[in-house]
Amino acid sequence: MQKVTLGKTGITVNKNGFGALPIQRISKEDAVCLVRMAYDAGITYFDTARWYTDSEEKLGEAFEGMRERVFIATKTGAADVETFWKDLNTSLTNLRTDYIDVYQFHNPAFCPKPDDGSGLYEAMMEAKAQGKIRHIGITNHRLAVAQEAVASGLYETLQFPFSYLSGRQELELVEACEQAQIGFVAMKALSGGLITNSAAAYAFLAQYENVLPIWGVQRKHELEEFISYIEHPPVLTKEREQLIAGDREQLSGEFCRGCGYCMPCPAGIEINTCARMSLLIRRSPSKSHLTEQAKEMMKNIENCLHCGKCKGKCPYELDTPTLLEKIMKIISGYWPAR
Repeated sequence: MQKVTLGKTGITVNKNGFGALPIQRISKEDAVCLVRMAYDAGITYFDTARWYTDSEEKLGEAFEGMRERVFIATKTGAADVETFWKDLNTSLTNLRTDYIDVYQFHNPAFCPKPDDGSGLYEAMMEAKAQGKIRHIGITNHRLAVAQEAVASGLYETLQFPFSYLSGRQELELVEACEQAQIGFVAMKALSGGLITNSAAAYAFLAQYENVLPIWGVQRKHELEEFISYIEHPPVLTKEREQLIAGDREQLSGEFCRGCGYCMPCPAGIEINTCARMSLLIRRSPSKSHLTEQAKEMMKNIENCLHCGKCKGKCPYELDTPTLLEKIMKIISGYWPAR
């Protein structure tokens, strides 16, 4: 069983974390069964957030009476101190606990620091002094913010997208965290569904001893796949290296990662799905991609207001309206004319 220690936190867990965003889409009963199945298999790091609707509540029910056996990380998107404390207390109630192992700022547009005028970092320190949180973390999709967080020495963990599609700058971020003894939690390890070979994804990440991947799962068969890697971890064979090289070539350039920070759209466009549709059809085809409902969702791109809000909020600095227009032209050929 491969394990990883998250920097100076001392938290040592199986090299499979459970990303609890997707369980908001299933019933509480199914979610509790799935989470406990993960725990029974040896997974003990569970990541959620206030923004993930009822995900915290489902984890709270799953781990009631056994809280000390797992590590729970959650997040606040608060922009002010009042909301910070409200979020923290709500999370503690939802999770049915009196402490959170890793409390993270959720994708802030800046790196919270002492005396920056927001009071957010000071609130984190006070919450830690009160014993309500044990470690201070930050998540982000912006490379500059992540780099600043690592350089600041203020954070014990960083959660950032990292997969075999990542570039040199992301790898340098992983290395910087290792040198600074900051725990690195890898999200988007399957790049929002564009990586379809989980064994290759796992084998790539397994090279980095300080990286803890969190896999977002909502179905039993998905979880079983990652559980199987606990006892039989995939290795980076020549065949998998070739597959990774092919994926990198195919997915080079600008593409939507599906993070959803461009949402909501004033015109009601499901940007984070529409902007990836042509890639999803090619890489992970599903009948649901070609339904009349999907067609109507894509046609809604024609209602774009060109307001630029999505472009301004994209952490990857994509020209989202232009990308959507290109995708619409590509995708229109997949539906037969009637």
